[in-house]
Amino acid sequence: MGGHMGGHVDDRREGVHEGVHEELRKALDPAVRGTVDFSPAGRALVTMDASNYRRVPLGVVAPRDADDVAAALAVCREHGVPVTPRGGGTSIAGQATGEGVVLDFTRYMNAVTGIDPQERTAVVQPGAVLDDLRAAAAAHGLTFGPDPSTHGRCTLGGMIGNNACGAHSVAWGTTADNVRGLDVVTYAGERARLGQGVEGLPPRLADGLRALADGHLALLRTGFPVLPRRISGYALDALLPERGRDVARAFTGSEGTLGVVTGATVRLVELPRARALAVLGFADEGGAADAAAALLVHGPLTVEGMAADLVGDAAAGDLAGDLPAGAAWLFVETGGATEAEAAARAGEVCRSHDGPSRVVTRPGEQRALWRLREDAAGTATRLPDGGEAWPGWEDCAVPPERLGAYLRAFRELLAAHGLRGAPYGHFGEGCVHVRIDFDLTSGEGVRRYRRFSGELADLVVAHGGSLSGEHGDGQARAELLPRMYGPELVALFGRFKDLWDPDGGLNPGMLVRPYRLDENLRFDVLPRRPVDVEFGYPDDGGDFGTAVRRCVGVAKCRETARPGAGVMCPSYRVTREERHSTRGRARLLHEMLAGEVVTDGWRSEEVREALDLCLSCKGCRSDCPVGVDMATYKAEFLNRYYAGRLRPAAHYALGGLPVWLRAVAAVRAAPLVNAAASAGVLAGAGKRLAGVAPERGIPELAREPFSRWFARRPPHAAPEAPDVPEAPDAPDVILWPDTFTEHFAPSVGRAAVRVLEAAGRRPVLPGNGICCGLTWVSTGRLDRARTVMRRTLDRVAPLLGAGRPLVVLEPSCAATLRTDLPELLHEDPRARQLSVSVRTFAQYLEEFAPDWEPPRIDRPVVGQTHCHQHAVLGDAAERRLRERAGLTGELSGGCCGLAGNFGFEQGHYEVSVACAEEQLLPSLREGPGKLVLADGFSCRTQIGQLAGRRARHLAEVLGEGVGRE
Repeated sequence: MGGHMGGHVDDRREGVHEGVHEELRKALDPAVRGTVDFSPAGRALVTMDASNYRRVPLGVVAPRDADDVAAALAVCREHGVPVTPRGGGTSIAGQATGEGVVLDFTRYMNAVTGIDPQERTAVVQPGAVLDDLRAAAAAHGLTFGPDPSTHGRCTLGGMIGNNACGAHSVAWGTTADNVRGLDVVTYAGERARLGQGVEGLPPRLADGLRALADGHLALLRTGFPVLPRRISGYALDALLPERGRDVARAFTGSEGTLGVVTGATVRLVELPRARALAVLGFADEGGAADAAAALLVHGPLTVEGMAADLVGDAAAGDLAGDLPAGAAWLFVETGGATEAEAAARAGEVCRSHDGPSRVVTRPGEQRALWRLREDAAGTATRLPDGGEAWPGWEDCAVPPERLGAYLRAFRELLAAHGLRGAPYGHFGEGCVHVRIDFDLTSGEGVRRYRRFSGELADLVVAHGGSLSGEHGDGQARAELLPRMYGPELVALFGRFKDLWDPDGGLNPGMLVRPYRLDENLRFDVLPRRPVDVEFGYPDDGGDFGTAVRRCVGVAKCRETARPGAGVMCPSYRVTREERHSTRGRARLLHEMLAGEVVTDGWRSEEVREALDLCLSCKGCRSDCPVGVDMATYKAEFLNRYYAGRLRPAAHYALGGLPVWLRAVAAVRAAPLVNAAASAGVLAGAGKRLAGVAPERGIPELAREPFSRWFARRPPHAAPEAPDVPEAPDAPDVILWPDTFTEHFAPSVGRAAVRVLEAAGRRPVLPGNGICCGLTWVSTGRLDRARTVMRRTLDRVAPLLGAGRPLVVLEPSCAATLRTDLPELLHEDPRARQLSVSVRTFAQYLEEFAPDWEPPRIDRPVVGQTHCHQHAVLGDAAERRLRERAGLTGELSGGCCGLAGNFGFEQGHYEVSVACAEEQLLPSLREGPGKLVLADGFSCRTQIGQLAGRRARHLAEVLGEGVGRE
């Protein structure tokens, strides 16, 4: 560790220095105007970044300004406590974690404070998110060139700390190439403005930097490899007199070890008016890598490469029309003043390639391809067979002309160690990303990781490369820097660090005097045996611990300006608090299993409070690149947390809703219940007893349940049915009478029957009293859910022979039957049979009545795609059916905010409304004369209560059209 501070760090890790904790907190509270959080939850949220490493801090400070930063540093210096600056926490080498105080810049110091379009510069605070800067610059036709795949959540301070690059550094360079000036505070409290030259620096620092460079001119001129992606180590060659003694450039990429950035002036570049994408197919990644360097003569914006083992079969199928034939591809983006010019340049690239190729000009197709590439940091953590893969050798780089040879040797080295990984990355600059299936949970696996790391470092150096080509060295590679630079230059790195930080107080253990690459692994603290849980976790070997560590920290859940129909993570998007993000909740569950910071296990209040605002929307199941399923984890936690305890009233009232509604229907008391629900005083008392938010109206019960109507309706002569394969004399389709359609919205069921019969199908109901178990799952009453599901299987399974489909009109119930039921009853083969039979209304019509023509409605629409539909079922069939019916326009993405019982529970109303205001309500205001569609009962209820408009299920709209024909 650096200076005398290292002793403090080592002592703290041995438990000797724990007394500092409370004393430090009491000193920081009055010293800073920002937030001081030494709580277990606050500390647990920042124990990890997106790397393999974990360190437990004493506390977290969110400063409001540079004065707060200086004050916090002064207190920490007085107490001998190290400090780690942190942005979005997406660092992949471990440099955004620390054992002292973590400075969180994302809460307050997150603004783009100025854009100068004439000078083409911007002034930003360290916590500003890159996409916010790009949006502000785009108004002037400009952008910030470096664009990591985490651009929707990474911060400028983190980019400066790591010298981040991104896909477009081929055209616009690294962050260091685009920094014009930095405002920093050192651990000793010195403030400085960094730029070219040493003028304006504190004299001690100015003299020391000049002497260090001038005393080692030959070493600085010859000791650094020449390649576009040399990120490893300190950029001491920027201090050479012929390079203008560029102190800002030398500081960029220092990983928070020299000083704390409090502001930055950065260069902006002109935004291309049009872009096109040349996609080139190759037989293998080696061929793609061999070709990449030669494409640079075309002046592309980027040259990205990936192979089929990254894309995966499902994604490749979805993009079959966009990807040329091959097992590896290069994405070569071109720009131009017009679409024709950009496309012409892409055409030139394709003509230079003697294999299959395609020019993609439509923005939607380009976005789909780029999303595949940008999500790779997460998707690469799961291999095609479900195996886990981890960073560690995430981004080494070699000269582009050596990339093909390097990749072939890299594949050989993987095979020699019995390891697997899927390389991809910035082939135009020789930078390779890869996640490898290291076993970091066993002693032998960690020893193999260490051996492989040393041999790979030697291989990279043999090819003239850099151990890091984008993400920095951190803990993952700093120990190996002597292999790349030699002992003399590494010793000079130590002197450089000590000039800035003689006390060793800033991010000790990174870059110089580093931690070993195989210590502080985040897996060490997890249970060695599977945790006893209720769900099956089929994609995680049945292990809850494996499911929790699925979150690798890339933090896509923290994006707040994401376009499109993404859902994740609604509560973070409206609160902007890390504990209400999918990553934050996963971190708390990880620490709950570890038991060091969060010490109460399944009774943890910290975890319960974080999960309280989880809407169980399941958005993370599809939107998270690694498929974290927080709704399932929440149900698992609530089941254990409340075991043997009295639950909140809403868990009984709303969780047991199907039972109460069946009882009301049995005695035909719906009118009486509706009257009571509309009586002010009586309704208020009832809501208090049931744990329902007082602001909520109680939905009106139908006078006649759907199944009762179905049983008494007159016989209907259905049209001739199309020829579909099924069992002889069997009903065409089983129509599921879900609780919401049955008791609240039987009009949806009646309309569905009308449409199905018009399509030549004969629906049948499986009987009364069946239930998917959704309300018990969402409240964590899993024993009861399992009982309900088994009873349902007993009644429904006999009807499911010969692959007969089961149409479920309510998306949340369909999603429960598709996922929760087989994962809770994983030992029952009937559960899988029922799960695969589930179809939405539109999916059934498309698959089993493909020749039926829906009525033409020809109306513009607005509304809501149910979050469970988005996450589990998909809505492609619904989109196609709407198009065939002439229903034009897009439905809102995001989450409506009601989310079943969530929006009805006391304490959730404000968050529920804020979620609706995020996308849904604005879309309704923009389309006052449009038809409102929402297949989910929760969505229709939220729209009715907050917007005063009636929303209808697609079946209802088509049913009305059928009735008019």
